[in-house]
Amino acid sequence: MPLSKIEFKAGINKEETDYANEGGWVDGNFVRFRKNRVEKIGGWVKSTSNTITGLPRALHAWISLAGTRLLGVGSTVKYYIETGGSFNDVTPVRATTTNGITFAAVDGSSTITATDSSHGAIKGDYVTLSGAATLGGNITADVLNQEYQIDSVPSTNTYTFTATATANASDSGNGGAGVDGAYQINVGSDFYVQGTGWGINAWGFFTFGSVSALSFTNQLRLWTHDNFGEDLVINPRGGGIFYWEEDNGLSTRAVNITSLSGANKAPTAGLQTLISETDRHVIVLGADPLSGGSRTGAIDPMLIAFSDQESATEWEALSTNTAGSLRLSSGSAIIGGLKARQEILIWTDLSIYSMQFIGPPLTFAVNLINEGAGLIGPKAAVNTPNGVYFMSKNGFYYYNGAVKKLASSVQDYVFSDIDLEQAFKCHVGHNAKFAEIWFFYPSIIDDTREISRYAIYNYEEGLWSIGSIIRYAWIDSGVRNFPQAVGINSSSSYLLYNHESGFNDDDSPMDNVFVESGDFDISDGDRLAFIKRILPDVKFINDTGSSPDGAVNIVLKKRDTNGNTLSIDSTSQVKSTTEQSFVRARGRQFAFRVESDDDNNLSDRKDFKWRLGSTRFDIQPSGRRA
Repeated sequence: MPLSKIEFKAGINKEETDYANEGGWVDGNFVRFRKNRVEKIGGWVKSTSNTITGLPRALHAWISLAGTRLLGVGSTVKYYIETGGSFNDVTPVRATTTNGITFAAVDGSSTITATDSSHGAIKGDYVTLSGAATLGGNITADVLNQEYQIDSVPSTNTYTFTATATANASDSGNGGAGVDGAYQINVGSDFYVQGTGWGINAWGFFTFGSVSALSFTNQLRLWTHDNFGEDLVINPRGGGIFYWEEDNGLSTRAVNITSLSGANKAPTAGLQTLISETDRHVIVLGADPLSGGSRTGAIDPMLIAFSDQESATEWEALSTNTAGSLRLSSGSAIIGGLKARQEILIWTDLSIYSMQFIGPPLTFAVNLINEGAGLIGPKAAVNTPNGVYFMSKNGFYYYNGAVKKLASSVQDYVFSDIDLEQAFKCHVGHNAKFAEIWFFYPSIIDDTREISRYAIYNYEEGLWSIGSIIRYAWIDSGVRNFPQAVGINSSSSYLLYNHESGFNDDDSPMDNVFVESGDFDISDGDRLAFIKRILPDVKFINDTGSSPDGAVNIVLKKRDTNGNTLSIDSTSQVKSTTEQSFVRARGRQFAFRVESDDDNNLSDRKDFKWRLGSTRFDIQPSGRRA
């Protein structure tokens, strides 16, 4: 019989059964669809070998007036500004103590107990000590006078840390009377905590429709950040609003806006901070309100406060300025906000608002544009030249003047697998080079309570793909040459990666790359089929300057009926020179899979990608079987 060319429909379809999706793809990993063809995605490499302290969930890139490319990185315990591969710690200081700290050591232990009245620290906080004298033995002044992470907090007046040396019997001193301490803001949690009743300093929004007391301590640490000129305004969700001035350099820390010269009635806490694009107001979503002429310190999760135009310090609404506030009504809490084209989109747990600058006396107008499409997490929206894409609790959405639900061939697969207890970790990234939106989510199946899977939407071709990867934050290229994302390596260190760079998994091959088809048959399965050979059509593209002998495997699976489990019938290696593969497979229905050859030589598994063309099968009827 003549050869049969099967043109598999582009895109992963998890909505249909494998058999109903005949001629289509039903599963994949590390593949994308471009121009209706499937190919391996681009690789990633470390942007720098330097690691990040704490789990980072926020990235923000900008360029200073001097042309320096800067990247803000917010983690559970620190805030950094990266440039030239170095992470510069600009984490704000919460409180300082002058001449008020003493120490106690125990012979044979590196644990030091510090005494500081009402220090306000919690376990995991960082403190920088200075002015200490030696304790008399191994615990010298140099050992004490540095930054330490607090190990435990036995009381409101004491805490412990692990010194870089072990005390001996001579360490009987207390460090002297001149010890100072600079306490950085309290650290946050790696996990989202729902509702109340779990412990102190609890806050949360789920279940939807109820709001509990808000605090940024012991809750999932999410940072927002935006530029005020070349300076940076940052906000840990539920915490204070801080300002980093570029002119002061990378060795200086961000400071609370309430401490800036001329600060007047500035919010002391908020859920998110951003800067309006053209009119340059600092906007705090979920700010603490004014009462009796001062801020209450207690977040109103539906209140929006904004500064005077061109000012980060003036927040009192006067007839002579454009500062003020307004309160949303649909929903119980603001989840997130995003700058779009000449407007700011604000999501509550139930609705979407459009906020636009209209000038004095009202300054801003807000319009309710949708009810029922809230935001699944504060980072689950991204702006693109094509519009805004976001994740709700019930689907993928698109906004370009109106809210529309995206038709998705992977919707049930994704949303039935999202770990809703950790849904605030969901985030969305843009990959402009390939017109892709990447939706990252924590998977129930993986049961890690962390981001572990993704769905890709190609908005130019309307195609979907899926896969597994750990990425905690993502930022598209633009200021940087590549999209950048934060991941974790085998040593559990957090690293910044350049994506779409080469075709490898950093220094290793990108393994577990595959795409698998739905079932296909002859005469609707009325007759058995015999596949004698496969004529593959695979294009191999090597990384610049490399020459691997790249290969993929083509796998045939078969089963007799839909109720049976697919079994592997044959696996054949395909290289650029492969003309045909003889398989001699007999069955009622088959599935076709292309996968990375993970057993190949290490050197030949690296530095290339593949792209699948039109596959031809030598297939013919082979009788009937009940």
